Amino acid sequence: MLLAACLFAKPDKLTMLTPQELHQIMQKKDVFLVDVHVPEQHHIKGTDLFVPFHKINKNLDKFPKDKRTPIYLYCKSGPMGNAAAKTLFESGYKKIYNLQGGKDAWLETGYGAK
Repeated sequence: MLLAACLFAKPDKLTMLTPQELHQIMQKKDVFLVDVHVPEQHHIKGTDLFVPFHKINKNLDKFPKDKRTPIYLYCKSGPMGNAAAKTLFESGYKKIYNLQGGKDAWLETGYGAK
C-alpha cells in the first residue's frame, strides 16, 4: 500500500487543473493532451496521445522534443496522471499539468468524450 501511495502521489511541481480550467485552455489554444489511464478508455476530444502511465519511459519518443512544451495529462480519476507526471519530470519536462479528478470529473462537468 505504501508503494502505491508513493507511486500515485502528486509530485511537488505538478500543476493540477480543474475540468473548467482545462476546457478554457483548450478553447484558446491547441494543447498536447495525453491519456495515461490503464486500461485504455474513451478519450477526451482533442487527445493527442494514449500512453499507459507505467510505459511513459518506453514512449518518450512520442512526446515533444522541446521539454518546455506544456503537457496535459489525464486518467480516469487522477492518480495515474500523477505517476505519469513524475516520470516526465524525471525525464526533464518542466510544464506538466494533470486534470484534477480525471476524465470522471470532466464528464461530470458536462464535457464529452470522443
